[in-house]
Amino acid sequence: MRRPRPFRLLKRWLPSGLFGRSLLIIVTPVVLLQCFVSYAFFVRHYDIMTARMARGVASDVAFLVNLEESWPAGPQRQQLLDMAARNFQYQISLMPNESLSKPYRHAAPYLSGPLNATFRSTLGETRPFATRFNGDYAEVRVEVKDGVLRVLLPKKRLEVSNADVFVLWMVISSLVLLAVAILFLRGQVRPIERLAHAAESFGKGRPVNDFKPYGATEVRRAAQAFITMRERIERYMQQRTEMLAGVSHDIKTPLTRMKLELAMMPDADSRAMKEDIAEMEHMLDEYLDFARGETGEDAQPSDLSDIVHDAALSASKARGAGPERLSVEAASGVVLTVRRQAIKRCTTNLIDNAFKHGKHVEVSLKQSERWVEILIDDDGPGIPESRREEAFRPFHRLDEGRNLQTGGSGLGLAIARDIARSHGGDLLLSESPKRGLRATIRLPV
Repeated sequence: MRRPRPFRLLKRWLPSGLFGRSLLIIVTPVVLLQCFVSYAFFVRHYDIMTARMARGVASDVAFLVNLEESWPAGPQRQQLLDMAARNFQYQISLMPNESLSKPYRHAAPYLSGPLNATFRSTLGETRPFATRFNGDYAEVRVEVKDGVLRVLLPKKRLEVSNADVFVLWMVISSLVLLAVAILFLRGQVRPIERLAHAAESFGKGRPVNDFKPYGATEVRRAAQAFITMRERIERYMQQRTEMLAGVSHDIKTPLTRMKLELAMMPDADSRAMKEDIAEMEHMLDEYLDFARGETGEDAQPSDLSDIVHDAALSASKARGAGPERLSVEAASGVVLTVRRQAIKRCTTNLIDNAFKHGKHVEVSLKQSERWVEILIDDDGPGIPESRREEAFRPFHRLDEGRNLQTGGSGLGLAIARDIARSHGGDLLLSESPKRGLRATIRLPV
């Protein structure tokens, strides 16, 4: 039984892009810090300040009780109570000859606790009192010697004010920090995205002439390394093509002289040699095509349906195949940036190979979200699955009855796969629904 991997499950919900992950790295500590500050303020600081304010109110009430009980009834005591009410901003009244009935009501717990502690230290253990909220006021009733002292005080004297302002400033500062982080991160991630796009375009054989290094030092170094690598690859391919073109020219010159000499000889004596020279020229052209890899052609937006139809027409004419042997299903509107002649050559080679070994060939064009596929199916003998990769080896011929390079140089499939991979795609071989071989040219969208 496999053990669950929580981190692997968590990765499904995390962003996969560099910008999203970098933003998450910045936002997560900020959110955690804000949660900690909120807890420290609203739980600890809020409770501490509320307790202090409640103790202050309890001291005021204890002072009023002492004043009520230490002064005899009369105008002077009333004058002192009125003065305390003005200074404390309380509403103070005496309900004579009344008492509090048990159980005492304590609806304001954070006020009752400080009153208990204050009364215990100043008025004795058994001083009865009751608290409750009345709208925007808190009411405190304390039993005194002449009756019940009623004190009505504003609730704001018991609550920390301006807490909403603190929350507002906290939210605003977080949003400002997030906006700054997004701006700076976007500026840092954009060069990496451009580098990735340039590398992807180069891998697909598309021009990237306007790419320049910029951004952070590490990104510029990576971009400069990519440019150097691209220049080396292009220089190597150009030198290889020029060298092989020179070799081809040097070899074709004596072949041309031999053809002229053979043309003056009787046909009966020269027919076999002419066929050998023609085969040598064909093989030499294939060697050059394989080495060059169609690098001399620029990529441009092309309708693949037109390329498929042109390739099918060329292959059928070369093989003298009638329309009963070929069916093409390629809807128009599938446009990709490709080297048109290279893709046509690749498709033509595969259709021609299918004609060699099958009676009927089907060519179709399919598009998905990520890929465009050109499918060539035939009803020939096919290639065993264990030998399919071997068929792509340059200058290699299969010993089976189905040999895609019969009579050639062994480069047909190698050239076709090289063209597909130079566009960032691939050439795949599989079993066809027609019981023969399916060749799939897969190109990225």
